[in-house]
Amino acid sequence: MKKNKISVIIPTLNEAANIGGLLDAVRAGDPEVEIIVVDGGSVDDTVSIARRHGTIVALSPAGRGSQMHLGASKAGGDTLWFLHADSFFSPGTLSEIETALEDQAVVGGNLTIRFAGDSRPARFMTWFYPHLRKLGLMYGDSGIFVRRVDYERIGGFKPLPLFEDVDLIARLRKIGKLVNVKAEIVTSSRRFENRAFTPVFVRWVAFQCLYWFGISPRWLAKYYYPDGGGARN
Repeated sequence: MKKNKISVIIPTLNEAANIGGLLDAVRAGDPEVEIIVVDGGSVDDTVSIARRHGTIVALSPAGRGSQMHLGASKAGGDTLWFLHADSFFSPGTLSEIETALEDQAVVGGNLTIRFAGDSRPARFMTWFYPHLRKLGLMYGDSGIFVRRVDYERIGGFKPLPLFEDVDLIARLRKIGKLVNVKAEIVTSSRRFENRAFTPVFVRWVAFQCLYWFGISPRWLAKYYYPDGGGARN
């Protein structure tokens, strides 16, 4: 059976402290894998580090959904694997993704997530994410992968400022099976560091509920990112 080619797509915005380690991890898994870094206007050394690692670098307006969709349009792989720049994983992960996609009913899936560190918020979120998966929810920081043909079939990521990952997963579920592979992806818990975790978590849940009640992600982003953001990575 022909081995599927995997294209790794990484949206970035000022990730100089993280991108090198992630790129090294990807190369360790497969030195020949295609890597596309889509930068949303970094003012640090993110782009130069990515280029030194031999990756394809594309420039885009900031916004994770738009960046990932641009990366997908430039990818040559049969499988698209979207990674956040502050993630890390073991070298055998790419093989586990390939094995999961041997089932032709599977259109995509994600990895088993662990939040870095031993803080209470990190441990809670590591415990909490599997319960979200039981509800059919997958988020971008868990390393979403998808067959290219199915990504294109549903139109890919939309240029949403919020919940672009939830939107993609909801549309993928309508056309096929999504799986969780046992390979672990470790993601940064920086969003919780030096912040009061409970109000941050409650706010996140509240906005998630508003989204499911049909409130527009563009409207929600005005309040989720009061500085006019939405270009987070």
